[in-house]
Order: sequence, then structure tokens, then C-alpha cells
Amino acid sequence: MANLKELRSRITSVSSTMQITSAMKMVSAAKLNKAQMAITAMRPYSDKLTELLQSLSASLEGDNASTYAEQREVNKVLVVAIASNRGLAGAFNSNIVKGVRELYENEYAGKQVDFVTIGKKVNDVVSKTHTVIANKSEVYDDLTFTNVAAIAEELMEHFTNGSYDRIVIVYNKFRNAASQDVTTEQFLPIVPVAGQETANLDYIFEPSKEEIVEQLIPKSLKTQLYKALRDSFASEHGARMTAMHKATDNATELRDALKLSYNKARQASITNEILEIVGGAEALNN
Repeated sequence: MANLKELRSRITSVSSTMQITSAMKMVSAAKLNKAQMAITAMRPYSDKLTELLQSLSASLEGDNASTYAEQREVNKVLVVAIASNRGLAGAFNSNIVKGVRELYENEYAGKQVDFVTIGKKVNDVVSKTHTVIANKSEVYDDLTFTNVAAIAEELMEHFTNGSYDRIVIVYNKFRNAASQDVTTEQFLPIVPVAGQETANLDYIFEPSKEEIVEQLIPKSLKTQLYKALRDSFASEHGARMTAMHKATDNATELRDALKLSYNKARQASITNEILEIVGGAEALNN
């Protein structure tokens, strides 16, 4: 009977866990739907704006070149690592940690690499081995363009005042609920688009190209960072929904297996009791 009691306790525990993971899955699914609509609507605008400004910046040379496009010898690198404040999202956070580790161990080996972290999970890991000049995890409390723009302005200032020669963003790019790609994007300096010659196209610029570039580049950079955060936000809920779906399925399988074991043990116990009763009755008759 002790075995039956243990099985009943395990069945209750697994059923409770299954209810929790199922509820978390439904919550993440609801949040994912909203986040997916936001990033899907934003991507075309963000990508086209970035492409246009990269082309315009490439056409400006010499004294007219934008300060945000200044190419320097890379000695000091600032990595903006974007993850999550919470776990239970599969490999979502660990993939970002692996991505930034590959950057400072391979691509930027021997250079000064500092971090701006957005997400408590990546901050907890990176802060143990590298300098984190700012932790902006609180932006998830109110993920708006205004709040993200303030972070982008700080990053732009770090580049223009010469504190860092290159700034890159590492984040999970949303593909679908079950798939996210770890993406590394160069934030500053602006990367010219290869093979495009905007200067030779028959466009009329009003005001001048120089003024357009200087006014729109900050907006483009803010939009780029906001898009990365929106991508990461949607990826987080997609990863958590998938993880909780798998956890619910595993809990269901375990519960069913435990119930089968319980029924077998209960049947064996009942059979033994019947045999004992029959054996006792036969002993009395004899």
C-alpha cells in the first residue's frame, strides 16, 4: 500500500505541474500573437529605412560623410546583448550567451569588449566575466519606442565621443513560434550597402542629402534597436510557448505512465487480498 500511496502522490504532483505549464503556454500564446503582429508590421518600414540611409551614407564622401558612418580601427567594441528577464523559455537565453561568447572569443579576440545588457538572464552571466557599462533590463517593464530611443541615444553618444570604435547588437530574430535565429547586427558605424550607387540615380533631394542623412540617421538607429527588441520580445514568447507545450506533453505522458503503474499495482494488491481471503476460507473449512 505504501507503493500505491507514493504513486498517488506523484500523479498529483505531475498533474499540478501539467496545469501550470499548460496555463503558461496559453499566456505566452496570447502575448506572442500581439508581439508577432507588432514585429511583422514594423519590419518592412525598418528594413527600408535602414537600406535607404545606408545607400545615402555610402554616396557621401569626404567632409560630407556622416559621423555615424566613420570607419575606425577597431580596438574597443561595445556589444548590446538582448535576452530576457525570465527563464522557462528553452534555449532562448543560453543561445544569446553562446552568441556573445563567440564574438569576444573569435571575432573580437584580443580587443576590449564591453557590454550593455538588456535582460537579467544575460546580465547575470556576462557580468561575471566582462565589464557591463549599463544594464537596461527595466525597459521590458514598458517596452515603448520612447524608452528604447533613450538607450539608442546613449549608444550613439558612446560612438561619436570615441569611447567605442564599433557597436554591435546580438538578439534572437523571430522566425516563427518554434524557431528563432541568433542574429548579430552592426549598429555603428553604419555599414554601406555594397553594389548600390544612389548618387547616380535620378533623385531630387529636398533638403540636401547631407541634411536628410543627419536628420534621419538617429531616427533609423533608434528604429533599428527598437526592432531588435521587438524581435527578441516576440521570440521570447514563442520560445516559452514551445517550451511549455513540450513540458505539458511530457507531463501528460508521465502522468499516463504513472496511472498505468498505479492501476497495475492496485490490481495486484486487490488480487493478493482476494487470494488471502480465499486461502483463509479454505483453511477454516479444512
